[in-house]
Amino acid sequence: MFSGRRIAVVVPAFNEAEKIARTVRSIPGFVDHVIVVDDTSTDGTARIARRSQRRGLEVLSHERNRGVGAAIATGYVRARALGAEVTAVMAGDSQMDPANLASLVGAVVSGRADYAKGNRFAWPGVCRVMPLPRLVGNFVLSHLTRLASGYTHLFDSQCGYTAANRRALDAILAGPVFPRYGYPNDLLVRL
Repeated sequence: MFSGRRIAVVVPAFNEAEKIARTVRSIPGFVDHVIVVDDTSTDGTARIARRSQRRGLEVLSHERNRGVGAAIATGYVRARALGAEVTAVMAGDSQMDPANLASLVGAVVSGRADYAKGNRFAWPGVCRVMPLPRLVGNFVLSHLTRLASGYTHLFDSQCGYTAANRRALDAILAGPVFPRYGYPNDLLVRL
């Protein structure tokens, strides 16, 4: 629980056997439900995730590979069914800093936002670790997403580190979610 609210974290994963246990272990203790959605991995990701035996862990597996957006939607549906009041997304590759989860969840719990989104460019070292083509691509996609969505303050549209309340999940799940890597843009325009 976080400020008296039930919290879920959805972890979409595809062939993350080497990193999934570290990801699950890193999720803060205030999270009530951890929902790993294995998108038909061939490397034992689901089996390794189950072995972590974290309190509140559930591992769901797609029967066929459907894409990261579809994995997140599967997790959102389950989190809503579990009664989560705020649902965050953390990738299975352990690249999202769990220390930042409280800030994202806090923005939603406080009522400042229905949907909060991380910004990788707020980290000073991003230009040293993100390849130039990805930096340029992210800048272009973020600019186009700002135009399409009206979120003029948005800087990193492609960041998947998010938190959403039930109202935002209802809006997201009202129609089909873009199943592959274009899902962040789809969700923002929908919201």
